[in-house]
Amino acid sequence: MTQPFLRMPANTTGRDFAVGDIHGHFTRLRRALDQLGFDSTRDRLFSVGDLVDRGHESESFMQWLKQPWFHAVQGNHEDYAIRHVRTGQVDVENWRQYGGGWFLDLPSERQQVYANAFAQLPVVIEVPTEAGPVGLVHADCPVRNWANLEARLRDHYRRTRSHCQWSRDRLAQQDVSVVAGVRAVVAGHTPVSQPVILGNVYHIDTQGWASGYFTFLNLGTLQAWPYPAAAPAAG
Repeated sequence: MTQPFLRMPANTTGRDFAVGDIHGHFTRLRRALDQLGFDSTRDRLFSVGDLVDRGHESESFMQWLKQPWFHAVQGNHEDYAIRHVRTGQVDVENWRQYGGGWFLDLPSERQQVYANAFAQLPVVIEVPTEAGPVGLVHADCPVRNWANLEARLRDHYRRTRSHCQWSRDRLAQQDVSVVAGVRAVVAGHTPVSQPVILGNVYHIDTQGWASGYFTFLNLGTLQAWPYPAAAPAAG
């Protein structure tokens, strides 16, 4: 991986969107982008990870990563593949249950190519907007102040990466604390029926890879499409 924390330049010509987990459903994603009115000559799309597994188009991720307007962080399903190739320390039956069979059944040479591509993805992306930076992680932010995250990744990489990719604590605890130093944090990983805001963390895995729909969050306005995000009810 070139750098775990990636800061993007500003998009001065179009819009920036984040999208929830894709899980090998790229044709469905393309149809949703067309409905959104996405313009690849001006707009950018940021994936919160889990590009692969479950869907039958997982290998299409390579073509999408070649597009200059498409960017992604590592999700826990990318982490499965990286660890499987590099350490062998993966519960393969568990991974197969969650859609990893397509990867496990590939020749080892192809596994190596794909794992290397996943390892090049950052764990965190920061996108500037006129109202302040927006951060993207797969699962959750492990620090209370965004300004500390880059150093945490550098000094405690494995533990910090694991929290970014695997934690479900915020949603499980309905934690509405704010991550300081950032306008918003966008995450996927935990399926929700509609986008949910907890503090300033937006959860947008609305299961476009299953029976739900893809949520696109405009990073400039923090408006979700096709349905608005909802904060938890008080009390």
